[in-house]
Amino acid sequence: MRLGRDDDALGEVAPSSDEELRELMLLLFGECSTMVSVLGDGGSAPVKVQVFDETGEEVPIDEADPPVRTAVRTLLAEVHGNTEAAEEQVEIALASAAPDEVNSLLLQALRWTIRLSTECLDRDLPVTGWVHEAVAD
Repeated sequence: MRLGRDDDALGEVAPSSDEELRELMLLLFGECSTMVSVLGDGGSAPVKVQVFDETGEEVPIDEADPPVRTAVRTLLAEVHGNTEAAEEQVEIALASAAPDEVNSLLLQALRWTIRLSTECLDRDLPVTGWVHEAVAD
């Protein structure tokens, strides 16, 4: 992922079933939520989530591409402690999104996990052990 090779990254993490894919995405978004909370000092310094289009202009979440929209909604649900809503977002994507959109959602979760963990580590904030090991590789 750090080298920008999305296909290689997907090849490394591609689950063998929808259930494994669902669990992986929920795990990643859950970890991202935890890191957002840590970076936001437990909510006292909120972290802003922004969505940009291809030209770099900020757009409302509802105008984002479907995988990005789903990723933001999933993350926000997790951040606000609504794991059920996060699960629903992932379920909807798995049931109705095209395979490339599902891959895009997984890649977004991976990108955020890397970026958030790097930011946490740079600030000497805690990161889950397996995420720390994965980023250190």
